[in-house]
Amino acid sequence: MKKILFIAAIIGLVNIAKAQTTPTLYHPEADAKAEIAASVKKAAAAHKNVLLQIGGNWCSWCLRFNGMVTSTDSLNTYMNSNYEIVHVNYSKENMNEKLLAELGFPQRFGFPVFIILDGKGNRLHTQNSAYLEEGKGYSKEKVLEFFQNWAPAALDPKSYVETKTK
Repeated sequence: MKKILFIAAIIGLVNIAKAQTTPTLYHPEADAKAEIAASVKKAAAAHKNVLLQIGGNWCSWCLRFNGMVTSTDSLNTYMNSNYEIVHVNYSKENMNEKLLAELGFPQRFGFPVFIILDGKGNRLHTQNSAYLEEGKGYSKEKVLEFFQNWAPAALDPKSYVETKTK
């Protein structure tokens, strides 16, 4: 009986330790609409776009994406140079239903799902994250291509106009 109690105590301690190290990216209590508005304002001033990552702390793929991007210097640098980032919560505590309806119901693609907004708050693109997956994670190449394709420079017509030399 003592062995069973000892094993149960160890399992309990492991679960407590694990719970304390689980990242908290999403905040159900947050006012996502206000966070987005503030990020749009910052993006406009910095000539960036806004990247909304919609998901929840319950979503292993959401945490996996964030972990991969933030631990890969090239992706993290590119992302932060071109986007203001907002993690929009979707959980039983707060599904942000009104906001997601305004954004075209992106939850239909599963989680995480990404939305790109311009510096005026216009929705430019909704990205199903399944297309960025590779094996049991995400493809660094596909994620970088996604970031590059929706960065402000990629959407600027001046990037595609040939300059004439005199």
